[in-house]
Amino acid sequence: MFDLSNYSLPTIFLAGFAAILAAIEFGHWLGARVGDRGDDNVPTLEGAMIGLLALMFGFTFALALTRFDARRTAVLAEANAISTTALRARLLPEPHRKEVLGLLKDYVKIRLDVTQRQLTQAEWAAAIDRSNAIQEKLWQQAMAIAASDTGMVPTGLFILALNETIDDQARRLSAQRSRVPNVVQLTLFGIAVVASGFAGYATGVKVRRSRIPVYVMGLLVCCVLVVILDLDRPGAGFIEASQQPMIDAAASLAAISE
Repeated sequence: MFDLSNYSLPTIFLAGFAAILAAIEFGHWLGARVGDRGDDNVPTLEGAMIGLLALMFGFTFALALTRFDARRTAVLAEANAISTTALRARLLPEPHRKEVLGLLKDYVKIRLDVTQRQLTQAEWAAAIDRSNAIQEKLWQQAMAIAASDTGMVPTGLFILALNETIDDQARRLSAQRSRVPNVVQLTLFGIAVVASGFAGYATGVKVRRSRIPVYVMGLLVCCVLVVILDLDRPGAGFIEASQQPMIDAAASLAAISE
């Protein structure tokens, strides 16, 4: 299936606007040919199509915004889990304390690096592999500590925090991969083009009706479409979930003396 995620936002905007303009012009040409004979149901059809487009806008925007909010919440939850793990790691005996804090600093750096630019699929997979490798090393440290000290404090508390950190990576990856289905995006574009064609048809039937408002509507429709796609593209668009919680976690870790 034609996948919109394979194309940049400017490309989609220009292609979408061109398709909408073409639909308007074709509708106008068809309406002009039909003339007053096709005037009976035009307002009803035009209103119905624009209403359907508005409904699809609301539905798709809600889907994209929900997923964007989930990604933002996942960043905060993961940053909090890492900070808690670091605080509890300071209670551990040496040499585990130094080893764990060093691993957590590397872990946070990886989590921040993946948000600095758009990664290829291979780079993304490599970053996840590095994160998993550090998680394994941290868990090995937890197992070594538990073998010598089975107490709830500090060993048990540290293991609980580390487990939460590992779980939060899975939640964040799930939120990152959760996208508005491609078929929904394509349907939205299709309805936008058809609705624009009906609006252009109405201008052709009514010879004194200007096409300028229809052009403006088409431009606004394209802008909203791109905003929806931008919300649904983590790391690739202009709207990004704030990474400040993770930056703050990295700063607090850097301030801890190993």
